[in-house]
Amino acid sequence: MKEKIVLTVVVALILFAASSAQAQIIKPDTLSHWHKKFSFGLNFNQASFSSNWKGGGINSVGFNSLVNYKANYAKGKSKWDNEIDLLYGFVNNSGQGFRKTLDRMYLDTKYGHALNKNWDLFTSLNFLSQFSKGYKYENDAAGVEQRLIISDILAPAFITSAWGAEYHPTNYFKVRLSPFAPRVTIVKDPTRFTRTVGPEPYGVDSTKTTRFEWLAFQLLAEFDKEIFKNVNLKWRYVMFANYETLQLKTIDHRLDLMLTSKVNKFITVSLGGILLYDYDQDSGAQVSQLFNFGFAYTFQNYEDPK
Repeated sequence: MKEKIVLTVVVALILFAASSAQAQIIKPDTLSHWHKKFSFGLNFNQASFSSNWKGGGINSVGFNSLVNYKANYAKGKSKWDNEIDLLYGFVNNSGQGFRKTLDRMYLDTKYGHALNKNWDLFTSLNFLSQFSKGYKYENDAAGVEQRLIISDILAPAFITSAWGAEYHPTNYFKVRLSPFAPRVTIVKDPTRFTRTVGPEPYGVDSTKTTRFEWLAFQLLAEFDKEIFKNVNLKWRYVMFANYETLQLKTIDHRLDLMLTSKVNKFITVSLGGILLYDYDQDSGAQVSQLFNFGFAYTFQNYEDPK
């Protein structure tokens, strides 16, 4: 049912996107202290075969979409940056039903006070989770495929409060250094995952729903730049280290990367992925990759620096 609701929302977004006269709109507002930017992308894929198709295949339809909104305020030495970064995708294969392909919910707010041109003191709060249930699929002893739940909205979810200094030598690159970055990990109804994830799913005791890590360090680096004409590279790297359990294997790393090429003012091609290492989730690195071809729309109230 939830997947059908998501499909309805995606179709509505398609109709909205199709009604837009331009794929990118820039309306500078030089009197405002706010820089706002809204980006929306939608990709669709479909395949169908006649019943006598000898090449093999399966009827399918899939969507994935992304929404990114930034609202940054600057006046004097005060700065307040806010970002919403959402990603969701699914495929419906004939005989298998809906299966999720992409899922990310990231919210971030940061207040900073400028020390000089390149350095700020800051405090930030960010939230990372997903929209819907995640499953792994495996066959039982009889060869029948089973669907096993391994994650859900707020299972896990990470809330991190970071305090420190930010270095921003250019408008497209910045690094936050946070020697004090307490984090809470949330796992709603953790007993659901003890079979598939372990006795302490995502590092949370299965008899509880939260885990607090008060003494921790976080490094966050971001890059967002048009590296060639009509080609944009965007990545975000986060490292998190708990002082109380500090070992190389217990340091968390996450890299989100997206390379986007604008074919024309309506169509984009993008290649990206996520590299994740979190010892509380798995002893090895986790990798997610995606390729998109579809529609993109952007609105902003400022001109990008040349």
